[in-house]
Amino acid sequence: MIQAAMLSRWHVHADDYARDANNNPSIAIRMVWDEEEDRGRKWAQELGVGFEKDLEVILENPEIDAVIVNTPTNKHKEIIMAAIEHKKHVFTEKVLAFTTAECEEIYDAAEKAGIKLMVSLPRLTSDYYLYAQHALDQGWIGDLTSIRCRLAHNGAVPSAGSKNGWLPEHFFDKEACGGGALIDLGAHPIYLTNRLAGPAASVTAIFQQSSERVVEENATVLIHYESGALGTIETGFLSENSPFKLELYGTKGALLIEENQVRLNSSSVGKDGWITPDELPEALPMPMKQWISSIVMDEKTTITKKDVCDLTLINEAAEKSNREGRRILVSEMKEVQFNK
Repeated sequence: MIQAAMLSRWHVHADDYARDANNNPSIAIRMVWDEEEDRGRKWAQELGVGFEKDLEVILENPEIDAVIVNTPTNKHKEIIMAAIEHKKHVFTEKVLAFTTAECEEIYDAAEKAGIKLMVSLPRLTSDYYLYAQHALDQGWIGDLTSIRCRLAHNGAVPSAGSKNGWLPEHFFDKEACGGGALIDLGAHPIYLTNRLAGPAASVTAIFQQSSERVVEENATVLIHYESGALGTIETGFLSENSPFKLELYGTKGALLIEENQVRLNSSSVGKDGWITPDELPEALPMPMKQWISSIVMDEKTTITKKDVCDLTLINEAAEKSNREGRRILVSEMKEVQFNK
């Protein structure tokens, strides 16, 4: 059995990962550390495990095999690199790091140490993504000409209980988060469209933020892919009842996904008009389960280093585009990283 430590309850998904671990018979949570001691002690009590205020003590503990990282994003590199140095397997909330250079550095260290590293990109395991990928691979859409993905929620919409919405206030801390809606919620549309549309050639982004905050609450990113296709990514924290949407358009048809509803209209499937698939592919194991299987049985994960690094690459380019008010060539970003 894998003996694991939970590192921080900072992220809103920390409780979800603790639950996922507790529901898996191959892993057990043994300790908690948190950069905020009171929060960590409370969480450890809820989980029925010990709290340790010194991270180094946990990392030096030979009985701890793995860590699940939910710290502020700006602490990811430091903490993950320390865990790797101590030969601990690592599961972490997205994004891995703020720059692709840092992502590469972390992966290189993990590979050299023989450590299993997993970043949580859960929608790459979903049945609707697998169907979209299958439709592309089968040629039902023809040549992809346009892709759009929208994921937004009302996390920053004021309510009777909170003038700032249900997201914790620290989610609007630019130093800790590295940004706002795009780097957090927008990660999902980014890694989905990266997989489906392929390498990006250029990125143009517009962020919207209120005078009350230092990070964006809404973002739209336009991507020109190497294939010639165009992509639109939309995300935000100020949308009530906004459904998840993934749309693919091509020379032979269109695929529309809204929440759990999937529709295909293609000249290649032998049917006229919109059709609803009789069934979708079976979803892949979620990232936590894949990570555990990779440790226990050395199974290969479907979420890859490329997925993780390309996610950060688009974030970097989008932030630069918004800041400088211009289109950013991906080759320009890679040249900067190479020169560093």
